[in-house]
Amino acid sequence: MRAVLQRVSNASVSVDGIVLGRIGLGLVLFVAINHDDTDEDIEYLTEKIINMRIFGNLEGRFDSSLIDVEGALLVISQFTLYADTRKGRRPSFMNSATAAEAEPRFNKLLQRLSEHNITVETGRFGGMMEVSLVNDGPVTIILDSGDRHKARK
Repeated sequence: MRAVLQRVSNASVSVDGIVLGRIGLGLVLFVAINHDDTDEDIEYLTEKIINMRIFGNLEGRFDSSLIDVEGALLVISQFTLYADTRKGRRPSFMNSATAAEAEPRFNKLLQRLSEHNITVETGRFGGMMEVSLVNDGPVTIILDSGDRHKARK
């Protein structure tokens, strides 16, 4: 499972001109599901997302988590995060799960995030969405659940 996390002062997602999700202070999370992802990947990312200390304290140092600042999440499904661009000019998405595989896992991630008393908004899975956001910082971080298997040096 891959996610791009952006700290925002506000964000929204629309489909066909209708706003489906809107948040103030918090994180926009773009998420792609791999065909090999399991519940362990969902748990790993959930814990990282809610506990990552990327909000500033009074001195501006990254010291607070999403929970600490009582922030919200806008979670957007984005299979293109698994684009393979090594060959040719057209990306391949062979590493992304099919929609039938990905949607239940995406919904489980939403459920797990919501269980932490965090406001979780989203768009429409598989829909053509317009996402608007004001990146705060800017702060953008890439998370990959496969990293949990790699040793730190």
